[in-house]
Amino acid sequence: MNCIYFGKCASCTLYDKSYEEQLQYKVNIEKQRFKDLTNIEFDVIKSQDKNFRNRAEFRIWKNFKDKEAITINYAMNDFDKNTLEIKSCEIVSEDISKLMPKLLDELQKDETLKYKLFACEFLNSTKGDTLITLIYHKKLEDEWISKAKLLEKKLNIKIIGRSRKQKVVLSKDYIEEELKINNKNFFFEYKEGGFTQPNSHVNIKMIEWVLDKLEVSNKDLCELYCGGGNFTIPLSTKFKNVLATEISKTSIKSALKNCQLNSISNIDFIRMSSEEFVEALEEKREFRRLKDIDLKSYNFSTIFVDPPRAGLDETTRKLVSDFEKIIYISCNPETLHRDLIELTKTHKIDNFALFDQFSYTKHIESAVVLNKF
Repeated sequence: MNCIYFGKCASCTLYDKSYEEQLQYKVNIEKQRFKDLTNIEFDVIKSQDKNFRNRAEFRIWKNFKDKEAITINYAMNDFDKNTLEIKSCEIVSEDISKLMPKLLDELQKDETLKYKLFACEFLNSTKGDTLITLIYHKKLEDEWISKAKLLEKKLNIKIIGRSRKQKVVLSKDYIEEELKINNKNFFFEYKEGGFTQPNSHVNIKMIEWVLDKLEVSNKDLCELYCGGGNFTIPLSTKFKNVLATEISKTSIKSALKNCQLNSISNIDFIRMSSEEFVEALEEKREFRRLKDIDLKSYNFSTIFVDPPRAGLDETTRKLVSDFEKIIYISCNPETLHRDLIELTKTHKIDNFALFDQFSYTKHIESAVVLNKF
C-alpha cells in the first residue's frame, strides 16, 4: 500500500507486511489455533488491498493561533497514542477518499460548521450513497442547521449533527445499499448508529460462502444476533421460515424495513437476547413480544449465530448444540475456539473459512459449519 501514513497511523497494525504477507500471517495463526479441533482445509477469502472500508471514523484536530482555531484536520492516533494529523486514508472506499478533502475544505471555510467540531464519521454504500455524522462539543442551533443543509446539498451527501443529548437529522439518517449476492440483488437501508459490516466486498463473499453451504430446505432456520438482517434476508431464500432474534431496537427496525425492501414474508424478527430466547423456548417465562408468534410451530433444522466478541454464553451454547446444523460466524477466534471445544463434542466441523474483513490489522472474521454426529 502506498499510504504515506502506513506504519505511523495505528489503525493499520500490520504495516510492515504486504497485503499477501499480512493475510498469510493471520491465516497461519488461525490454522495453528484450531489444529486441535480440525485438520480440514480452510477457505480463505481475500479483501481488496485498498479502498475497502465503507465505514470510518476520524477525530478532528485543531491547530491554534492566538487561542483561535485557524485550521482543522482529520486525525488518528499513532502507535504511541499521540495525535497524528492526516489528510487522506487509503483503506477507506473511493467515495469516502474523494469526499474527505472536499468536506474538510468546506468545514474549514465556515466558522459555524467547524467551531467545536470534535469528530467526523463516514458511512458509505457501494451505490455511492454517503452519510456524514459531525460530532460537536456545543449545542447545534438554527444557524448550524441552515449552513449544514447547504453543505449537504453542495456535496450531495446526507449529514447528521450530534452533540450531547442532541441528534439533528437534516434529511435522512440512513444510506441505501444494494448487494449482488449469487447474481441476485438484495436491498438494504443502513441506519446511522446501527451495526454494518465495514468491508462490503468481503461481506458479500461471506454471505455467498454461507449460502453455498446450504441446500434448499423445507424446514426452518433459527438465527441469533441477526442485526439488521444482513445474513437473515439472503438466507431466508433457503428455508421455509426463519425466526431471528436481536436485542437492539435500532437493528430490529432496520431488519423489518429491509424485509419490506426485498418483499420477503417468511421471516419473524423478535427483539430479545439469546438468554431470553432460551427461556421462551423452555417456557420458563412468558414474553408479550411473542404474543403473535407460536414457537412450537417451527420445525428448526439449522441455527445461525453471529455473536459479539464475547462469543456464546453457556446457556446459548447448550441451545445451539441441540440443532442438527450450526453455522457460526465469529469476529473473535479466541472465543470461537473456546465455543468449538464444547460444540465439537456433539458436532463435526465440515467447513471452515477465514475472511479478511479487517485488512492490515490482526483481526480476522471466521465462519464454521458443523453437523451433528
